[in-house]
Amino acid sequence: MTIPVPIRGVVFDFHETLVTARDPGAWVEAAWRHLGRDASPAAALGPVGFERVRTGIAQVWRHAAVIDPDGGRDLDPGRHRAVFQQVMELSGVEEDLGTALYAVMTRQWVPFDDVLPVLAALREREVATLVLSNVGIDIRDHLDRAGIAALVDDVVLSFEVGVVKPRPEIFARALARLRLPADEVLMVGDNARDDTGGVALGIRTLILPPVTGPVRGLAAVLGLVDGAATGRAGVCGAGVDGAEADGAGADGAATGRAGSSGAATGWARVDAGTR
Repeated sequence: MTIPVPIRGVVFDFHETLVTARDPGAWVEAAWRHLGRDASPAAALGPVGFERVRTGIAQVWRHAAVIDPDGGRDLDPGRHRAVFQQVMELSGVEEDLGTALYAVMTRQWVPFDDVLPVLAALREREVATLVLSNVGIDIRDHLDRAGIAALVDDVVLSFEVGVVKPRPEIFARALARLRLPADEVLMVGDNARDDTGGVALGIRTLILPPVTGPVRGLAAVLGLVDGAATGRAGVCGAGVDGAEADGAGADGAATGRAGSSGAATGWARVDAGTR
């Protein structure tokens, strides 16, 4: 009989795990105001033009990954801005508007509704937390504004440490900051390529399915933490803003399900450690 290793630390990806830009149209409008233009962007650009910009900004990081497959944008602030501008140009967005969209970008990122409650619950359980992000800019001010900074213990950013996910080295940095062994840490992310790099080190990893609603399904994390602490399989996580989760047992499968609050039903895979 194997005994599940307790989870004493949780590492969270940032974008589309903790925060999202919920309304691309509002992002365009914020950039328009930043430029000091009088008319609304919808009126000035027309329906087709406005939709072109809105669609471009909604897909900006997906397209950036195609243009910059090696992730250089996440190692250098200048490259980060340049790749963003290149995507906007290819989407038919004028240069001034593209610059403004970048300028107001971090203000468009909002936490999912269950982020702060889950982080607070982890703190109550004395579980250490860390944000690990592939990003070419310093997001600490945003974490502070969003209320996330007060609830996490540390932040590791790719452009500061000179390495990007999925390389194991950046996950090793996170472990060093947490001062925990790999088998006592859970990684939570949304990207099955980037966020699984720690598996090689022995980090259990939860990949969340995409959602369209305001709840990310992070109650699954509490289910896994509580399940590992009690040694029970299939532990139901504590509800957070209507979300429910089935935790993982020794077999390592985890399924996040949502209640009435709107998170999408999906599945995730966990490499469950045992000792």
